[in-house]
Amino acid sequence: MTQRSDIDPVTFEVIQNGLDALVDEMALTVMRTAYSGIVKDALDYSTALCDREGRVIAQGLTIVMHLGSFPSAVASILRKFSGRIYPEDLYILNDPYTSGGIHLPDVYIIKPIFHSGELEAFAGVVAHQTDMGGLVPGSNSTNSIDIYQEGLRIPTLKMQERGVPVEAVYDFIQTNVRLPEKVMGDMRAQIAADVTGENAYLEMADRYGPSTLRRYSNELLDYSERLARIEIEKLPDGRFEYECFIDADNIEGGPVRICAAVIIEGDEITVDLTGSSKQVPAGINSPLPFSSAAVWGAIRLIMDPGIPNATGYQRPIKIIAPEATVVNPVHPAPCAARGITGFRTMDTVLGALAQAVPDRVPADGEGGNTIISIGGYREDHTPFAFVDLFAGARGGRPHGDGPDGVPHPASNIACTPVEIAEAEHPVRIERYGLLDDTGGAGEHRGSLAHIRQIKNLSNAARLQLRSDKRAHPPFGLFGGSTGRPSMNTLVVEGEETVLPTMAEVEIAAGGVIRHEMASGAGWGNPLNRDPSEVLEDVLDDKVSLDSARTVYGVKIAGSPLAIDNEATAALRKTMS
Repeated sequence: MTQRSDIDPVTFEVIQNGLDALVDEMALTVMRTAYSGIVKDALDYSTALCDREGRVIAQGLTIVMHLGSFPSAVASILRKFSGRIYPEDLYILNDPYTSGGIHLPDVYIIKPIFHSGELEAFAGVVAHQTDMGGLVPGSNSTNSIDIYQEGLRIPTLKMQERGVPVEAVYDFIQTNVRLPEKVMGDMRAQIAADVTGENAYLEMADRYGPSTLRRYSNELLDYSERLARIEIEKLPDGRFEYECFIDADNIEGGPVRICAAVIIEGDEITVDLTGSSKQVPAGINSPLPFSSAAVWGAIRLIMDPGIPNATGYQRPIKIIAPEATVVNPVHPAPCAARGITGFRTMDTVLGALAQAVPDRVPADGEGGNTIISIGGYREDHTPFAFVDLFAGARGGRPHGDGPDGVPHPASNIACTPVEIAEAEHPVRIERYGLLDDTGGAGEHRGSLAHIRQIKNLSNAARLQLRSDKRAHPPFGLFGGSTGRPSMNTLVVEGEETVLPTMAEVEIAAGGVIRHEMASGAGWGNPLNRDPSEVLEDVLDDKVSLDSARTVYGVKIAGSPLAIDNEATAALRKTMS
């Protein structure tokens, strides 16, 4: 596939960067105008621009796992409203089984863009709403047995037609959510971002002409495909298999298995998820658009990061995901907490790719965001829902240690700042930090485990936990050690109770939930770690003197502390 002769390289570069700037400006609009902490602080949202056929031609610097879902969402609009899509329409949806959604809290608001009376593109924003009703505040239940328990399902609807709001849609949303002010505020932020994207696109269309912009957008899709094929062709041909597990200790059928066979042939890749567990009666089933995004995201991680965020790069990648499995559930499977399965799908594909390109794949990390939700009613009977996304312990990399505080590559989500969490909710963050001597050992060490301890300052409330990596801790690569397992402890009046990785329980007034995240695993043999790096870790309180000696074979002593090179050489010789 070669570049078209009617494409000017300079104009192409300007248009590509203009589209990238457009979606980033949309993302900034959301951040600046949203109401809820989960959107404006944790940044759980994404922006995209799709062409008139629903193909993504640009995505904002937000969440990888949202990229694969926009084409499905726009396709539902094109399918349902064919011949009835008008300027100044707004569309809303969240349902995975009728509308291309990925779980109910992620609500899409999409605006068609017209120029000279012709449909040219779609500006879209998906944002994780603070609450969409259902069993638990925050609408992320792990214990739901079908999607009807998970909250308000929105099929593809118009929330505005030709500039006139459809009041009934606004009314039924506000009536069915616990925190209508925050939900409607975030939705207005989404609408504002869509308008921002529309205005910027129309400026480009006025400058270049809509037909030229269409031609260059098509070339952008082809260009991303060409670059992806070049990257894939450099990989060794073969079949590479891996499997990972979700603890799923809240259901009788746990653990849940994710299997991936990565088949590389020439300039194409097939990822076969056959062998993954059947769908389960718990909210961790991952709709196909979400699972597909996990696969695409894993492969992107070993490619040139300069490849545009356009759906063209997905064309050489075939995904096989049998129906009625946790990676492609069928109605009415629940999926409120499907993020954990998306994370594990990416981890599994990366485990397979590590066999093909060991110099490009890091060891496993914390397993994606833990979600700690505390919801209930204040003394004045007003509702609250504190939804805390907590992550940031990555595995050792082929050329360096696992970074602390960096989220799972499937997401780009931040931890809620302590001061904001306490100002907006009846909670107190009593502890937030790193746990000494917990990083998986390796030539390149994994990140330390994090701890988050939260006290409920309200009346008795509901606590919902979504975590993982206890029975199946993060995997090391090429001789690196596994990461430290996670732990959940509920403390009420001094009495400690260990909770499962996934739990839905009452938390009493004054009760405390302590979550110890899994740490990053190690990459490479610990005995190959540079002794000077071990000393630095000891001085930084990241590794104990005992671990330096027994795990890394490095003898450190004296005042000030220093490496005993002779003793270290002798010790490593006996340990190797």
